[in-house]
Amino acid sequence: MLSTFAKQPTPALPLAGVAQPVLAAQRAEVMRRHHVRILGEGKPPLLLCNGFGCSQHIWNYLLPTLTRTHQVICFDQVGAGDSDLSAYDPHKYATLAGYAHDVVEICQVLELRDAILVGHSAGAMIGLLAAVQAPQYFAKAVLLAASPCYVNEPGYYGGFERADVLEVLASMDQNYYSWASQFADLLIGPGYASSVGEELTSYFCQADSAIARQFARVAYLADSRASVPHLHLPTLLVQCSDDVAVPAEVGEYLKAHLPQAQLVTLAATGHCPHLSAPLETLAAMQPFLQEA
Repeated sequence: MLSTFAKQPTPALPLAGVAQPVLAAQRAEVMRRHHVRILGEGKPPLLLCNGFGCSQHIWNYLLPTLTRTHQVICFDQVGAGDSDLSAYDPHKYATLAGYAHDVVEICQVLELRDAILVGHSAGAMIGLLAAVQAPQYFAKAVLLAASPCYVNEPGYYGGFERADVLEVLASMDQNYYSWASQFADLLIGPGYASSVGEELTSYFCQADSAIARQFARVAYLADSRASVPHLHLPTLLVQCSDDVAVPAEVGEYLKAHLPQAQLVTLAATGHCPHLSAPLETLAAMQPFLQEA
């Protein structure tokens, strides 16, 4: 079952013509399905793309600062937060391309131009795929704790052997809620208040467990390396100094293979700096966001 989701090619996204008028009903449906919220004012707009199992509220510690100078678009992936669970299609979402299609559709109905993509973890790669398929909507990208492939391959160090990933997924299948608590603590890492891990656990537990289990298989067995060189946007990579999910080698790989990338390594540890170290994360992002 698990091997079904591994190494699947990323299909092309069926994009509507850029000049196609956006119907009000289509916009309303997309906004409802993904619980899209538009906050703040200012250009360029920021589109925040959440990682595995998290709702848009994972960005709450960054929003007061970001919304002072930017319009910020938040949304929930289908299966998480306040999204429409009935919209989940296991065939569509059998690869990250299905989630990337949703990002493109949100951009289309909002008629975005020159937006800055801000994505975390799996959301960073979903956003990358969307920007590769529909570059007309984006001007820049900020990728937090991103990995194009978690599994070690010949000539590539992703941090995990395939058997390790399968073991994590099997543990998730046995008891999702127990796994969620343990995994959240692992991702946050030591040195932070227990409330930080508890908050991440709450996001995982609020997600639909069946959808989350499939999303985890898709995300953690994906290999999006072939798409990385096709992101022709100025890109800021933000990586923690000790991330259990994304080793330093992955950040260096992305920097080497993205056409226009710069890498910032935070003093913060763990996999979720926007949750555990929001001030340092903002300090790393803001000069890049403000560049013309």
